[in-house]
Amino acid sequence: MTIASYNVNGIRAALKKGLDEWLEQARLDILCVQETKAQPEQVPNEQARFTDLGYHQYWHSAEKKGYSGVATFCKQEPDLVEAGCGIERYDAEGRVLRTDFGGLTLLNCYFPSGTTGGVRQDFKMDFLKDFMEWVKELKASRPKMIVVGDYNIAHTPMDIHDPVRNKNTSGFLPEEREWMDEWLSLGFTDAFRHLNPSLEQYSWWTYRANARANNKGWRIDYQSVTEPLVASLAESYQMTEVVHSDHCPVFLKLEL
Repeated sequence: MTIASYNVNGIRAALKKGLDEWLEQARLDILCVQETKAQPEQVPNEQARFTDLGYHQYWHSAEKKGYSGVATFCKQEPDLVEAGCGIERYDAEGRVLRTDFGGLTLLNCYFPSGTTGGVRQDFKMDFLKDFMEWVKELKASRPKMIVVGDYNIAHTPMDIHDPVRNKNTSGFLPEEREWMDEWLSLGFTDAFRHLNPSLEQYSWWTYRANARANNKGWRIDYQSVTEPLVASLAESYQMTEVVHSDHCPVFLKLEL
């Protein structure tokens, strides 16, 4: 099974830059997209293109147009699709989409950003707490889980180009990094770090100061897998050569 998780920073903009041509070449089993910034009815032609490529597609858009949202495109039709985590304030922003394939549960997630500070940072911390509790309950009945997406957190100094200057920046705050520690202690494994313990790769770069060309980035896009799937991990890396967004796709291969 091959999965890519990709914050496209607007699916219409990404498609104009050739997202569909890349997907046709990549031949992925599943593509999990974050920050679609579109309702399905706004992109009928784009939806048709994904169908032509052989993908079933499932969208969970924000109520606010042009904001947030996730979508999952998969070659195999899921047994179950559920939008949201049952908490209205998060579900209104289109942040979590669940698809089940047999005994496997895949969560496509777009965690809130706290970069504007204040209210949104508080919202982010609330989401982290509530999402963890929701996943704990789900994991009890669905032990084989993959949680992919834009977590908006760089976990360790290896995951950010300048940890010293960014120590008080949202996305690398001590309380966010502690959340990641707790998340992994629940029985989740960071697939990329498990397979590449000393490799420094990033998945997001600011548009400012030529950051991507200089590789001054952050690794904030993750694939977490539960313990029963760790032995199936075959490959994980950032697809840094793929450019439709300020993020790059994160690739995961499982030998199930």
